[in-house]
Amino acid sequence: MFLKGFSMNKLLIAAIAGTLATTSIFVSADAFAAAPATGASAAKAKRPAPARRLVKRSPKAEAAAAAKVDPVPEGAVKWSCKDGQAFYLKGDMKRDTIVTVNWAKKDYRLPRQDTTTGADRFHDSATGMDLVVIPSKAMLFSDKDESRLADECMTAEMAAGGAAPTQSNALIKPAQ
Repeated sequence: MFLKGFSMNKLLIAAIAGTLATTSIFVSADAFAAAPATGASAAKAKRPAPARRLVKRSPKAEAAAAAKVDPVPEGAVKWSCKDGQAFYLKGDMKRDTIVTVNWAKKDYRLPRQDTTTGADRFHDSATGMDLVVIPSKAMLFSDKDESRLADECMTAEMAAGGAAPTQSNALIKPAQ
């Protein structure tokens, strides 16, 4: 006989194993065909959307948020710039070694830098804020992203025809 060395139990186990192996091939092929796409769409399909909660802030939290905004320093002068930008400057550019610039609701203390061009420059390397003032206008730069934040900035007196209140203009004596 053909099954001479096999016992009946071994034959039965082999038949069951073969049937399971064949069935698993068909089941996995069907499951693969029905599986959703992988990636971002699969991740969205598996996770339910988070519930949106309304968070009511306490008066203390609102006060803390308002405290983060620096008020415009008392005695600061408004410099209006093109594109509707503006900053406030506190200090005397003719003599002070540090001026305060209020930009985007935050105060920056900028120390004076020596220049060879005659322009007044106030720069703080820690914050990256850089204010350059020439007789006809001021420009505000950011070293952090290498951008010009505000351009063609003038005080009300400058817009009326006056010169910038710079140290170099204070040194110029009128012709006699």
